[in-house]
Amino acid sequence: MKKANILIVGVGGQGTLLASVLLGNLALMNGYDVKLSEVHGMAQRGGSVVTHVKISEGTVNSPLIEEGDADIIIAFEELEAYRWLPYLKKGGTMYVNTQQILPMPVILGQAKYPADIMKTLKEKTGDVKAFDALSIAEECGSVKAVNVVLLGAASKDLPFDEDAWIKVIEENVKPKFVELNKKAFEMGRNA
Repeated sequence: MKKANILIVGVGGQGTLLASVLLGNLALMNGYDVKLSEVHGMAQRGGSVVTHVKISEGTVNSPLIEEGDADIIIAFEELEAYRWLPYLKKGGTMYVNTQQILPMPVILGQAKYPADIMKTLKEKTGDVKAFDALSIAEECGSVKAVNVVLLGAASKDLPFDEDAWIKVIEENVKPKFVELNKKAFEMGRNA
């Protein structure tokens, strides 16, 4: 891998920041230059959150990924996948948790959650890997492990060996959650 542009998208409180830290530290451990940029929406919990992760064998000058330039999008929720779809490059891959989190305008009855998001994603993207990461995380012991389940799934498209992933989890996750996250990673990798 010479370079990879990866967007990690979700809503506040889903663990997008930890996912980007794990991915960034993994790339650094393997000798890559890495730049991260995180953007929060209106609210830290429940608002849209996107993290740009740029990895390169050479120097990364800017942390931001432009439209049509993301190799991989890891989406923690369907609507966020749909919202960030224009950033995926032709031939890119999208990993999508099939969970739907209703935004405030939908909850208040001022808007409707878009129908057939997954159908639209599949029509516009050649490679959408959608699955219920929330159920897998619950099976591991915590809904908060969705982020690591999704990283596990995406790990197959990245050049880092499984032992390196486990090491970065052990070094960056609070000790009491390490085993849960290692299990989440393995289950995501096999999803």
